[in-house]
Amino acid sequence: MKKFIFTALTVGAFASFSLQSCTNLDEPVYDAIPADQFLKTDAQVAAALGPAYGGLRGITWDWFNPSEASSDELIVPTRGGDWFDNGDWLAYSRHTWTPQHGPINGMWGFIFGNISQLNQLIPVVSTNKAAVDELRTIRAFYYFMAIDAFGNVPIVTDAASNGGTKTRAEVYAFIEKELTESIPSLTAGKAYSRMTQDAGNMLLAKLYLNAGVYKGSPEWQKALDAVNKVISSKNAYSLSASTLSNFIVQNQSSGENIWTIPYDSFKAGGMNFHMRTLHYANATTYGLANSPWNGFCTLADFYNSFEKTDLRKAMWIEGQQFAASGAKLVDAKNQPLAFIADFQKDQMTDADPEFQVAGIRSQKYEIQRNNPNGDQSNDYVVFRLADALLMKAEASFRLGKTADALAEINKIRVRSGVAPMTTLTDKDILAERGREMAWEGWRRNDMIRFGTFSLERKFMKNLNKTRELFPIPQARIDANPLLKQNPGY
Repeated sequence: MKKFIFTALTVGAFASFSLQSCTNLDEPVYDAIPADQFLKTDAQVAAALGPAYGGLRGITWDWFNPSEASSDELIVPTRGGDWFDNGDWLAYSRHTWTPQHGPINGMWGFIFGNISQLNQLIPVVSTNKAAVDELRTIRAFYYFMAIDAFGNVPIVTDAASNGGTKTRAEVYAFIEKELTESIPSLTAGKAYSRMTQDAGNMLLAKLYLNAGVYKGSPEWQKALDAVNKVISSKNAYSLSASTLSNFIVQNQSSGENIWTIPYDSFKAGGMNFHMRTLHYANATTYGLANSPWNGFCTLADFYNSFEKTDLRKAMWIEGQQFAASGAKLVDAKNQPLAFIADFQKDQMTDADPEFQVAGIRSQKYEIQRNNPNGDQSNDYVVFRLADALLMKAEASFRLGKTADALAEINKIRVRSGVAPMTTLTDKDILAERGREMAWEGWRRNDMIRFGTFSLERKFMKNLNKTRELFPIPQARIDANPLLKQNPGY
């Protein structure tokens, strides 16, 4: 059964807790837990940390969209009157965003709004070191997103912090210190959707993997050491039978997923990738009560990077679409609704015959059939074992251990029904990460690390490497003059 944390606990108020039996009328009744009894049980700790986890659900929009739509694996073309939105979506794929870009401002708000909430929660649980360190590790996850997206950002840990910009190297050092100090206090076992030692070590390994970008000098051995702790964990993660089985609607039983963010179609919204990618008429394909939005798709070059026998290719929805009855679907012009891989314009009008069918769509997160709601119940996968194995392969390769790297990559390939590699280049590693990790929020991060993010591709001609950092939103600088804008903006 899924374990959601929905506690609406506010700082300093604990009236929702009760340690008393409802049948023992001789016991004294309190409207709050006495301080010396607070945070003594797992249930109390989980409830106190609830707001820290609830805020993570914004990741599927505020983090996923900029990370994927600016890469080579996802595009949001303008389709007639849909998806223009002042050019925001085109700016992602064209790398033409500015400090006034609204969604980038939203990403900043998501990251630092949640950091602010964590900073308020930490003093509340100060009597419990494990709880404090769990919150510090979650905060480090937000700072990882901040250093990745914006580079030079303020380090704010309490009301006394001045909010001035720190260098990217300083932020890196802060995240490393927070994680290395906090991880030993986290639970060593599995705790669904909680930040455990394994999740913390995955985050630390991600930090080290990107050290060359973040601080200017690589840390491949540290990355390898951290990810090996996860791979060799006593919790015994194992590759699932298929990649896609980790993303089914009820994916909480996956033995491969290390850290997930829970969603529920009724109680915890935000998991709506199907709405963003499916055509309006696909509502009849899956028995959906809400009409999808016909937006997100992949680019032809990325789609064509999958071999025909690759089982992961099942994540894509291509060709003629059908109703649940088996009837062929048509578009608004009564033409066959058949998704095509290649299309010539990223800004299409109603006059363009392909504007509704352009692009292959994604079903990596299984589409919840006969769903009365616009949101689904798949849990968002942040870290999983396949990623850990690919990270180990990359770090091993950089350290000259090519045989070790091949062994890890081939575990992933064999599962997907494609031939093992016998030789290996950095391009091979990036390509394999793309096929395995597609639409999981890591592609921009990977491309920057491998030096391909600013290379020309279809619909992207802006080769300015300053776009490897997003701008500090102008609205945030206006509100805080201590912030310093990134170069190139």
